[in-house]
Amino acid sequence: MTPELDRLSRPSRAISRSISAENPTGGPGAGGAATEGPGAQAAGAMGRGWKISPCIEIAAGATATIAAIEGAGTIRHVWLTAAPHRAWRGSILRIYWEGEGEGKGKGEGEPAVEVPLGDFFCQGWNVFGQVSSATVAANPNGGLNCYWPMPFHHSARVTVENVSPDPMTLYYQVDYELDDDIPADALYFHAQWRRSNPVPRGEVHTLLDGLRGSGHYVGTYLAWGVNSPGWWGEGEVKFYFDGDTEFPTICGTGTEDYFGGAWNFDVPGTGYTAYTTPYLGLHQVLKPDGLYRSQQRFGMYRWHIPDPVRFHREMRATIQCLGSGPGDGNGLGYRYRPNSDDIASTVFFYLDAPSAAASLPPKPTFLSMEVD
Repeated sequence: MTPELDRLSRPSRAISRSISAENPTGGPGAGGAATEGPGAQAAGAMGRGWKISPCIEIAAGATATIAAIEGAGTIRHVWLTAAPHRAWRGSILRIYWEGEGEGKGKGEGEPAVEVPLGDFFCQGWNVFGQVSSATVAANPNGGLNCYWPMPFHHSARVTVENVSPDPMTLYYQVDYELDDDIPADALYFHAQWRRSNPVPRGEVHTLLDGLRGSGHYVGTYLAWGVNSPGWWGEGEVKFYFDGDTEFPTICGTGTEDYFGGAWNFDVPGTGYTAYTTPYLGLHQVLKPDGLYRSQQRFGMYRWHIPDPVRFHREMRATIQCLGSGPGDGNGLGYRYRPNSDDIASTVFFYLDAPSAAASLPPKPTFLSMEVD
């Protein structure tokens, strides 16, 4: 029996709650009681309780708080969908723990999660890609689900900022438990986004840097846009932690190998072949269309759930932007070459602090992210 199923067989004092546009406070017996909202006209004479407020609209440049929770508990599931699809890279999901960002936290007030909405759910290209994994599920057509457990001791806050020039419509549901038995040493969930567009030739793309504390690195999602012909995924993923300097403790053998594939993801006669599994996948292969989409683009994920990367003092991680071409008589049949691709990464980790301000990348210009 899996730990999740085993948990269901045990008695618990936890109290189930859910926040949505139909119950924005998550209060008991408060769902579906709206008297006005975007669905009022569609409900017509059906009246209160008949989907009066199924969604919210977020104006250009505005930020909506979609969940504000007081007390100890765990967020268990987040579902949302947004329209239009270009809002996936034109909005930012942020999550704060224990009052961070409100002037009363112990850290720098930074969010624990700060990621474009689509990238958090492995949808970095504004184009839907099916994901069937243990912690992220993306279902037709744009139903985005997250099952990363997110415990907290005093409070949690979830916001969505619309950084696009157009309004966005957001449907959402945050399912959580209130529970006074959260272990005192429970780690906080974090996610960070970085983009190198392009990666300077001969340099690496940084996944995570300057992280201080103790915790577990649990996941990587990459939205990779190829800017050179030939094979692009020779690069190694490297994890440096707890005193590593020039060389890492963990070093992979290639990009496709890290994501559980092999031999360029190329099935002879088929070419690039997408797959999605509980812990890893190449779920998105976007090919040039001979017109406006000139470059190949890919989406891939790896969840370190059975194999977390554990660190106790510090951590950083990188991936090489490395391709290969004809071997020029070197006997191998190919030769490595540094590429200069567009790589956007989202990394997921648990940390013994509600804020990881020291490891945050420079504030990105999110408005430059539109790709579709």
